[in-house]
Amino acid sequence: MRKWMMLLAVVVMCGCSEKKEQSVKAPVRVKTEVLATGAANGEQTYVGIVEANEGTAVSFTGMGVIKRMLVSEGQTVSRGQLLAEMDDTQARNILAGAEAAMGQANDALQRYGQLHDSGSLPEVQWVEILSKVEQAKSQLAVARKNVADCRLTAPVSGVIGRRMLGAGETAMPSQAVVTILDINTVKVKVAVPEGEMGTIRPHTKSTIQVEAVNRTYEGGHIETGVQADAMTHTYDIRITVPNHDRSLLPGMVASVKIDHEAGSSANLLTLPVGSVQRRADGSLFVWTIDNSQQAHRTAVTIGPVMGNRVVLVSGISSGQRIVTEGYQKLSEGSKVVY
Repeated sequence: MRKWMMLLAVVVMCGCSEKKEQSVKAPVRVKTEVLATGAANGEQTYVGIVEANEGTAVSFTGMGVIKRMLVSEGQTVSRGQLLAEMDDTQARNILAGAEAAMGQANDALQRYGQLHDSGSLPEVQWVEILSKVEQAKSQLAVARKNVADCRLTAPVSGVIGRRMLGAGETAMPSQAVVTILDINTVKVKVAVPEGEMGTIRPHTKSTIQVEAVNRTYEGGHIETGVQADAMTHTYDIRITVPNHDRSLLPGMVASVKIDHEAGSSANLLTLPVGSVQRRADGSLFVWTIDNSQQAHRTAVTIGPVMGNRVVLVSGISSGQRIVTEGYQKLSEGSKVVY
């Protein structure tokens, strides 16, 4: 009888041991990352548009009908080159009248000059003659300028971007006839989210790929905008790119890769954006792993976003291991494998 009792006790103990072993949860498999300095830079890709370095709108100063257009879009022009001519019939008629008035004034000046020198001409009349000569000179200068203004010349060298008017159309004062673009150097405009602007500097490295010409360029100096788009909360930056062969044209689409910098410090710690979680009260935390491979919620404070990473301000230090994927199944003290 005793033997049966002892055997039964052993069976019960084994059963309890098996149940206890079955109740122990299996470790949760996760992906992790050990925090280290030097991960502050992150490469991010954007869509950019090629723009001319400078654009000059060229117009007539007076109103008239365009007689000839001597350039077309895409044509290279030099400073001083004739671009268009306006009908100058009226301007030349006015010039002829001004030249006649100038001749008459000079003739009067010569004839009455002898009388003035001999003292036979009253001073008041002599002053009137001198005044008419100056008026004639002024009118002649204006008439000559009006004739010259019927010829539109290039104020700068470049490429004709757009031609807004053609022969036979009426040009108004200051109405753009053509635009001249400087594309020896171009700029690539990129819209950057406000959270990433803090990591872009004038000399931040960038790579620009333009499929239209099947070429890749190293970006130069970066100009950063100071006013955000009200709808998208992005800022425009412009990256300078040399274009000596003029293969890049305004309007071309570019793929722009920017290496974000961590301000003036190279020792910032960054976290993957997806590893930072939010509690119900709004506080932020990450899952950290201790030496016994247990998971713990650790409160953190973060800074600006840099691409797909975020700057760590406080909470954890370099060398700690954090969970980057698989945290959905974790609870405080969970065992993990990675």
